Amino acid sequence: MSTPTSTSGESEPGHAAPGTTVLGADDIARALTRIAHEVVERNKGVDDVVLLGIPTRGLPLARRLAQRLEQVEHVPAADLVGSLDVTMHRDDLAHQPTRTIGETYVPGDGIDGRVVVLVDDVLYSGRTIRAALDAISDLGRPRAVQLAVLVDRGHRELPIRADYVGKNLPTASAERVRVLLSETDGEDRVVIEGGAR
Repeated sequence: MSTPTSTSGESEPGHAAPGTTVLGADDIARALTRIAHEVVERNKGVDDVVLLGIPTRGLPLARRLAQRLEQVEHVPAADLVGSLDVTMHRDDLAHQPTRTIGETYVPGDGIDGRVVVLVDDVLYSGRTIRAALDAISDLGRPRAVQLAVLVDRGHRELPIRADYVGKNLPTASAERVRVLLSETDGEDRVVIEGGAR
């Protein structure tokens, strides 16, 4: 999910990623372009859309989506994208109490009456997204909340489904999905580690 220690298999900064590469830089770019067009089509433009990236890697993905939406809809990317820290809403704080609290900021006039698109790197159990929904309720009352993820790896523990998916990636529970982005890791790749491939 969106924290380096999560079991979704997100990569940690500064660590090489062995394993099987399932998405390269071009694949990631194409997936984000497709998601951007789907957001425009579904919402009939982006006038009321706010992208909230979930740190760590959801935030640069949200910024990239905003840049693509700017090209298509001619709305400044800065007016579309914000950050949503979910740390204090997580249900595993008792097990990992030393998490760093990140920044939450919302562009423009807030989220009331708007369509919030949560952006994250990997959708796994659904617990980070549940925490994000709780965090959103502290900020206001959006008209709708949608979810965009680069990778959906399955194994849901909560009834949560993504509206926009870059790649559905069936995985074994023992496998780890690592998303590497140039902003945080110096390269763009999605890697599966562990298990038998």
